[in-house]
Amino acid sequence: MSNDTVRLTTAQAIVRYLANQYIEIDGQEWRLCGGGFGIFGHGNVTCLGEALYDHREELPLYRGQNEQSMGFAAAAYAKQWLRQRFMFCTASAGPGTANLLTASALAHANRLPMLMLCGDIFLTRLPDPVLQQLEHFGNPAMGLNDAFKPVSRYWDRITHPAQIIQSLPAAIATMLDPADCGPAFLGLPQDVQGWVYDYPVELFAKKVHRIRRQSPDASEIADAAALLKSAERPMLIAGGGVQYSRAVAELTAFAEAHQIPVVETIAGRANLLAEHPLNIGPIGVTGSDSANAIAEKADVIVAVGTRLQDFTTGSWTAFDKGAKFISLNAARHDATKHLSLPVVGDAKLGLEALGDALGSYKAPTVWTGFAQDQRRAWDKYVAENVAAGNRPNSYAQAIGAVNALCDPRDRVVTAAGGLPAEVTANWRTLDIGTVDVEFGFSCMGYEIAGGWGARIAQAEREADKDTIVFVGDGSYLLMNSDIYSSVLSNKKLIILVLDNGGFAVINKLQNNTGNESFNNLIADSPTIPEPFAVDFEAHALSMGAIAETVANQAELAEAFKRAKASKKTHVIVMKVDPYEGWTTQGHAWWEVGTPHITDNAKVRAAHEEVESSRAKQRKGV
Repeated sequence: MSNDTVRLTTAQAIVRYLANQYIEIDGQEWRLCGGGFGIFGHGNVTCLGEALYDHREELPLYRGQNEQSMGFAAAAYAKQWLRQRFMFCTASAGPGTANLLTASALAHANRLPMLMLCGDIFLTRLPDPVLQQLEHFGNPAMGLNDAFKPVSRYWDRITHPAQIIQSLPAAIATMLDPADCGPAFLGLPQDVQGWVYDYPVELFAKKVHRIRRQSPDASEIADAAALLKSAERPMLIAGGGVQYSRAVAELTAFAEAHQIPVVETIAGRANLLAEHPLNIGPIGVTGSDSANAIAEKADVIVAVGTRLQDFTTGSWTAFDKGAKFISLNAARHDATKHLSLPVVGDAKLGLEALGDALGSYKAPTVWTGFAQDQRRAWDKYVAENVAAGNRPNSYAQAIGAVNALCDPRDRVVTAAGGLPAEVTANWRTLDIGTVDVEFGFSCMGYEIAGGWGARIAQAEREADKDTIVFVGDGSYLLMNSDIYSSVLSNKKLIILVLDNGGFAVINKLQNNTGNESFNNLIADSPTIPEPFAVDFEAHALSMGAIAETVANQAELAEAFKRAKASKKTHVIVMKVDPYEGWTTQGHAWWEVGTPHITDNAKVRAAHEEVESSRAKQRKGV
């Protein structure tokens, strides 16, 4: 190591370091950080803004409209890149940074890399209390940024310029770690951002990263193979980790070699094509009758790259109580859930090793045939469910129309409310890795913001394809300003706004648990004397998009063709029925808290019905 140094501010050093980090992907080098999303304020504009300006070509900075939506966009960008690249978000001290908290929680729940560079109070405390500072009388070191500790995988407050020599590599190592991946937070006090230090020039040398592939332990593979060889009714659960490990080919080869039926989680949608003979469908609460039918009969279940969330497991009622689990996961925490036989390691290497250990084992043909029969019955139901004229306008009809007309490589984005269930159940996968259903944090507002981030990533490699967003009116009203962002940045989206008059899926849950409709649909809110609908077409037009309103599935299909031909963000609005528009099959039991005592006979009856299925629930094993 030489003694050469370069004098930089803390902010300048952070940006220069990020600009010199690369990653090798399929033999090609990419800058590890794809750029950032930023809203400037007094806490980040003078120093960090100055540094970012000098690197605006290497690290393009997208101007956000809302810090929360910036975080959603960054998460979607990372998901599109299969966690191999990330974006940073920069926000000012105070409310700007506070707005990122929900986005950080989303990235944490979904194990997605995102770097937050956020303003902080002055380290010297000489001007205290400063604008937007929260004061804790007994702990002056505690501030708003400490709230990010529970929702960050890596957290640090930079109190001296030299700290970043250790902190920046540690943050990047966390974001690229298959087991610990998630958001990294750096609190940047406003004075420290501008302080100078003589940094070693080696810190800023070009570095090419590679994501670690952890080989599984041989004894764990042997134990897993021995258990799987004993299976008469084996099943594979393919989670999002299969794609993040870039192990889709290995999963497919493993399933084919051993003729084991595969079901997909929400995050694992688009691991297999719809027509693959071993793809039995999505599992769980937002799943398919076919996947749930084999789940309740399976005796050995191999869970690959999934955290076994309650929507996947039907709150742990979806499986036979005697079924045994093998969990292949890069994260020990996930591999050991519910007394699974753990195989801790990379999905790609783990599937190859387990396949070798299994030898000539194949699932009994009667079992695989049963699974395929179930899938054929489910396909028939979906075809009828998405067809025009089968009932009032529905999510499923809109999904079917788009599915029939989109390019196989178009990317579909949705989140929250009823659309994740409807897309998961009804969307037929046309190509691998083309579906983003954000349901790890089930976060309203992700849809359009996430679509923008996904489109930024998509445009870097597949500019001729489209990002298609399905959003309900409730989520649209919560967060829609990135329609404007997409137009400003020339990142075209196709947005389907499906208006059901409020929070219709929660109204459905309310009704299904015996309660009267109350404060979910706009028409059922007692504080609204004269309900009326938003003109979503006019609103989208005002943000620079092309927009049109359609009356039915046939008109939607024609509008979608126009949207595909357009070079600009195109919004299509259609009303859907809040009561009769739902997919009625494919669901598993889901534990929700219902009143154990009530004077309402309907609520009491619903509680008893819900509790009647609890006997199927596995008690942690």
